[in-house]
Amino acid sequence: MRNEYAADLGLSESDLAPDWHTQFARWFADAVAYPLPEPNAMVLGTADADGRPSGRTVLLKGYDSEGFVLYTNHDSRKGVELTANPWASLVFPWFPMQRQVVVTGRVVRVDRAETEAYFASRPRGSQLGAWASTQSRVIPDRAALDAAYRAAAERFVAVEPVPVPPHWGGFRVLPETVEFWQGRASRLHDRLRFRHTDGGTWVIERLAP
Repeated sequence: MRNEYAADLGLSESDLAPDWHTQFARWFADAVAYPLPEPNAMVLGTADADGRPSGRTVLLKGYDSEGFVLYTNHDSRKGVELTANPWASLVFPWFPMQRQVVVTGRVVRVDRAETEAYFASRPRGSQLGAWASTQSRVIPDRAALDAAYRAAAERFVAVEPVPVPPHWGGFRVLPETVEFWQGRASRLHDRLRFRHTDGGTWVIERLAP
């Protein structure tokens, strides 16, 4: 069966929406419809206060014209790094579609009301897991994690919904660049980037592959 996102279709300037978030919505809808198993999976790149980088796959939990939202333990490695050095990159690796979206930008914390609304929508097990896991910390074994989960379940047995842990919340990546990458034959890929200028406007640039 022919891949409708095959490399010979390409990506031209005339294909793009007038703004990055509308273009992202189009491609994200394509990824959901494809279907990809985790279309909202993205690689989050961070760096500590000394500039040493780290990366991991996380899930996009929302986006709008302001940016892209994820949630995590603020005491995790990514949480600590995003607090100390509030800049990040995101990569959406939609390889079966021969597409990527690459984002770079500044990071701010999501306000508490928004965090609480999202946390309340999570399955109860995930709510309890946020209390049980000291994310990114060394633990002695799996039994210790399971015991922490049981303790959280007992603590909140009569509570609905489970409250948000004080160390848990959201981050929003405010894009300065959003690149739409479409694979092409002979590695002559199309790379079209929305870039926020110092004057507050957005420009579209084509990058060499």
